[in-house]
Amino acid sequence: MPAPTALITGGTSGIGKATAELLHSRGYRVMVTGLDNVADAGLPEDVTAVRADARSLPDIDRAMDQARRQLGSLDLLFLNAGVSRPGPIESTDEDAFDTLFDINVKGSFFTLQKALPLLNEGASVVFTVGAAEVLGAAMTAAKGALLPLMRSLALELAPRRIRVNAVSPGMINTPVYSKMGVSQEMIDSWARDVPLGRAGAPADIAEAVAFLASDAAGYITGDNLTVSGGIGVHSNA
Repeated sequence: MPAPTALITGGTSGIGKATAELLHSRGYRVMVTGLDNVADAGLPEDVTAVRADARSLPDIDRAMDQARRQLGSLDLLFLNAGVSRPGPIESTDEDAFDTLFDINVKGSFFTLQKALPLLNEGASVVFTVGAAEVLGAAMTAAKGALLPLMRSLALELAPRRIRVNAVSPGMINTPVYSKMGVSQEMIDSWARDVPLGRAGAPADIAEAVAFLASDAAGYITGDNLTVSGGIGVHSNA
């Protein structure tokens, strides 16, 4: 059998990179897109990294052309590219609002649209959604828009046996925290409120995505898998 194939957006760091590394170790042929550190992402040598802005339809077209040339078709599309702009409604300006929706919603929508011809029958699509409620109104709106989109697509693509699901990470220790000025000490402090007693690692989400892409999840579609260490099930969340 030919090796399975995967395209991961936002795949050069954090959750996307961890997923690329895990899938590669399990025999997938992998291509990732990203903006930061594409050339120096530290991915395995035969993982293709392509510079692409999730907001740019021409960039998405170029990425799909390269995926067609190098992978031929796709067994997994992991729509992981996203951006965080936390803050209350009164401090959210139009540029921040537009960026959130352009990358998190528009980018995912059109990447999937343009990937449709490449998706094999029985392929898997996974969105990264996340627990945005703690990050402010605009983040909640942008991430929340993905869940009804995911469920609608699960119905639309079911005749092709393409399964569409989401993974919602809780507090995962990725480079996004340092970019927002959050210290490791603060992350460790927050982690004490997680029932399992630690912040999540990108590999925790990678394992969830690999499961949703696998035959073991063959009867799961239109669902949202929360990977949060138990946040949300007790009063301190």
